[in-house]
Amino acid sequence: MTYSTWSRLLANKEPNQQIPSRIKRYSRLLLVLAIVVLLNLGGIWLGQLVNFQLFPRHDPMLHAALLVVVAVYTLLMAIPFMPGIEVGLAVILLLGPKSALLIYLCTLLALSISYLIGKCFPLTLVQGFLDWLYLHRASDLVRQLEPLDRLGRLQFLHDKAPARLAPFLLHHRYLTIAALLNLPGNALIGGGGGIGLVVGMSKVIPFYKYFLLISVAVAPLPLFLYLQAS
Repeated sequence: MTYSTWSRLLANKEPNQQIPSRIKRYSRLLLVLAIVVLLNLGGIWLGQLVNFQLFPRHDPMLHAALLVVVAVYTLLMAIPFMPGIEVGLAVILLLGPKSALLIYLCTLLALSISYLIGKCFPLTLVQGFLDWLYLHRASDLVRQLEPLDRLGRLQFLHDKAPARLAPFLLHHRYLTIAALLNLPGNALIGGGGGIGLVVGMSKVIPFYKYFLLISVAVAPLPLFLYLQAS
């Protein structure tokens, strides 16, 4: 068989070898996207379920319902890609503006939980997930990031940032996190729970600074509603 024949055979065979890889890559990305969409829709549905009217005949169940609603809100707020803010507003509408302080405290609890989970989360699982999505470069970056301390991680992320905007956001990371937490529709980029999880996994911000940050960042709306009711 001549060289030209082998070349034609390899040329015809190469696309067929690439198609399964692309199919797997896109199908896995679509699967992750579908899970994110389902989480968002599930959170919106729970928010609508929570938003019902309480009548005097429900007084004996009021405390139990309040505990359930608060627990559900805290759980949703801590889970990535869940629209916890929407559920929080539904709870405020349900219980009245004076409940804004309670929702504020539950928000701090939920964001703290997501941060602590992220801080304890093994990066090897993140590497495995990225490899499963065929994002091998991102997996290699996580692998290089894992053994570094906080200052080393900051320097590494600054050096590896692909765009001009990324180093700026990293340098002003506290303002960036505050802006993301208050961004409308942030559930599409992970929500409060996802943001807290990533910040915890990055280990570039100590917990006490993170807690002070979220205490200020999520305060304006609950404080406004609480003062309006006073």
